[in-house]
Amino acid sequence: MQDLPSCGPTRLKAHEHDLPCRAQMAIYPIRTFGDPVLRLPTKPIAEIDDIVVTLARDMIEIMYDAPGVGLAANQIGISRRIAVFDANDELGPRVMINPEIVETAGEFEMDEGCLSVPGHYWEITRPAFARVKALDLDGNEVEYAGDGLLGRVLQHEIGHLEGGLLLDVLPKRARKKALKELRDEALGFA
Repeated sequence: MQDLPSCGPTRLKAHEHDLPCRAQMAIYPIRTFGDPVLRLPTKPIAEIDDIVVTLARDMIEIMYDAPGVGLAANQIGISRRIAVFDANDELGPRVMINPEIVETAGEFEMDEGCLSVPGHYWEITRPAFARVKALDLDGNEVEYAGDGLLGRVLQHEIGHLEGGLLLDVLPKRARKKALKELRDEALGFA
């Protein structure tokens, strides 16, 4: 079941899977900065059932429609430890259930954005490499590891699942400036 349907325009055709692709608005809206659900650590998934499978498929559709390269469940208001991603590496969409980072190495700086802080990008330093252990939709333990975009996406999505935002990894001065920008924007001053 790891081969999931993608309803994004450049992915699979609807007839290739039993779940039809829907060219409609997102099933769940993406929660944005200021929504308290983004700051709550998510709860582990105890059982992988049809509800979890459907959620994963919906999340992949939402991720592609956004468009984005990753999406954590709390970004759509569901406080469960599941995330999806596609690091543009020819492997397509993947699911991480109850993921944990087990190794990081190096340091890498790049502009990073977030679907929950739309339209904003900041230069963020993170470990260059990340290794993650998780469960797939069949309940099998899987490992995802990589550097560059893959390593970044793994860390970013797991950060969400722990109640974090990319603002949290900014240096103090940059974080203060970013929060001021977001506050001014919310108040209509930007």
